[in-house]
Amino acid sequence: MNYWLMKSEPEAYSILDLQQQSETIWDGVRNYQARNFLRQMQPGDLAFFYHSNSNPPAIAGLMRVVKSAIADPTQFEPTSPYYDAKSTPASPRWQTVVVEFVEVFARPVSLSTLKEKFSPEDLLVVKTGNRLSVLPVEEAVAKKILAMTTA
Repeated sequence: MNYWLMKSEPEAYSILDLQQQSETIWDGVRNYQARNFLRQMQPGDLAFFYHSNSNPPAIAGLMRVVKSAIADPTQFEPTSPYYDAKSTPASPRWQTVVVEFVEVFARPVSLSTLKEKFSPEDLLVVKTGNRLSVLPVEEAVAKKILAMTTA
């Protein structure tokens, strides 16, 4: 099992939205490096749900990958802001995953706390200028973050 961090602006889609729906397709990622991380995900992997562009930005909960290697359907929809005219169903450029709700953290872990506890080498989300919406998280770091949500 691997660990990941996946960002969403809570006004667009929050951990509470995921809790209500129980699962969702994580669509709309249009960065090649983030897409490559999505391609590496496997069912059973856990992902921290990170509320970006919020006050404060924080890890708000946990979700689990239930399906992987899915073509992002928004790339084929001409009316979607994520439409990609160069992508075809026979050769999709953008893959994604389906995630299911695991939990909302009683104690979200703020970006400032993450910066206090981890270096940029340990946790990419604390690296200045890092704007990727999908990031890998090492198991040892993930376990420390999980411990912070209950301490």
